Amino acid sequence: PRRLSRQETRCCAGRRVWPGLAGVAARWECPHTPRRRYRAARAELLGAFDEQSYLQAKQLRPGDDPYRDHAFNLQESERLGGGRDIRDTRHYRCAALNYDTDLPSTSIIITFHNEARSTLLRTIKSVLLRSPPSLIREIILIDDFSSDREIIRLLLQLPLVGWCSAPPGLIRSRVRGADSASASVLTFLDSHCEVNSAWLQPLLQRVKQDHTRVVSPIIDVISLDNFAYLAASADLRGGFDWSLHFRWEQIPLEQKMARSDPTQPIRTPVIAGGIFVMDKNWFNHLGQYDTHMDIWGGENFELSFRVWMCGGSLEILPCSRVGHVFRKRHPYDFPEGNALTYIRNTRRAAEVWMDEYKQYYYSARPSAQGKAFGSIAERLALRRRLNCRPFRWYMENVYPELRYRVPVRIRTRTRTRTRQDSQQRAQNRQRQDRLSVRPGPGC
Repeated sequence: PRRLSRQETRCCAGRRVWPGLAGVAARWECPHTPRRRYRAARAELLGAFDEQSYLQAKQLRPGDDPYRDHAFNLQESERLGGGRDIRDTRHYRCAALNYDTDLPSTSIIITFHNEARSTLLRTIKSVLLRSPPSLIREIILIDDFSSDREIIRLLLQLPLVGWCSAPPGLIRSRVRGADSASASVLTFLDSHCEVNSAWLQPLLQRVKQDHTRVVSPIIDVISLDNFAYLAASADLRGGFDWSLHFRWEQIPLEQKMARSDPTQPIRTPVIAGGIFVMDKNWFNHLGQYDTHMDIWGGENFELSFRVWMCGGSLEILPCSRVGHVFRKRHPYDFPEGNALTYIRNTRRAAEVWMDEYKQYYYSARPSAQGKAFGSIAERLALRRRLNCRPFRWYMENVYPELRYRVPVRIRTRTRTRTRQDSQQRAQNRQRQDRLSVRPGPGC
């Protein structure tokens, strides 16, 4: 994107806004608006939504464990209320970038299941208040069978917020949300995050330039204990081990040395899966999600492999920042248990996309062998129809570092098996030698 001159950075009130809300959005978009006027504009933008009644209708009772229901400190979350100011964690050069004035609008898709009212409201309000209004077509809330049935009715009072029912599970719910979206670009968000300043423009710019790109922001950390907003490193990308366990890892040294500009995109082998932007037609063309995966887990690997191997790319954009509450456990139940569900989902991804490399998955996760994973005929047919590349290409061109990271237990087993095979062959040769000199019958 073109850099703004010093004169152009003085005010940004000339951006496109919603019809009928031009004055409100212009006052909000200009970073030089006095705080009092900014607060008035923000209140006007949110309409007649009664935030206090929404939050007080269901609060933590005295003596209750604040971590029990949501695996984060609900008491601290409720103390923050429905919104707060967070610091801009981008590199300072990001503020000097300018983006096209005709960026496509996007549908924001948020799936939730028994989410705390305060965290869900902060997610929605951060989108409304930190995004250029012209770029938000709608915010689609998908309630995955929550016990709090009143929450949707109240949130529908917010501008641009819509709702649709969905089959159970995050994966299928996201597909329903994508089908319901009216914008040409899809933005998937988790229900316990807070978007940061100018988070959306970099993502839409990259997708507009190439519709096969799937882009993700740098995901900052929101503490599950005190909800402090902490900046994440800008030198990380998504990776995994052979058991298909996601992890953040440092950008390879040669790529880091080649990045002369800290605002440049970061190629990533996989995305975390909860927060990303993707062209809707490209999402549909690639087969959306594997809806035979259950609840949650492994869908990010399946999507990442499919994007790379079928003609697209994955990027993390340093000039887009979104905070996320990373929890240490799942606060909801899996019908077949968390471990079995994850094995089923990752085994489907391995069987469809990893070709001969799936042996490393089974070596790293031996408990997956023999576990049911359903029919994959449709996904294999999709791969053939899309004429996707083999997983060997992915290993050589996208994630060559992985081949040197075979878990130690796999290498140990391989060396042990090789040593045992050598010993067995030697014993067989000795047995054959003894048989060759043994006197035959009748001698």
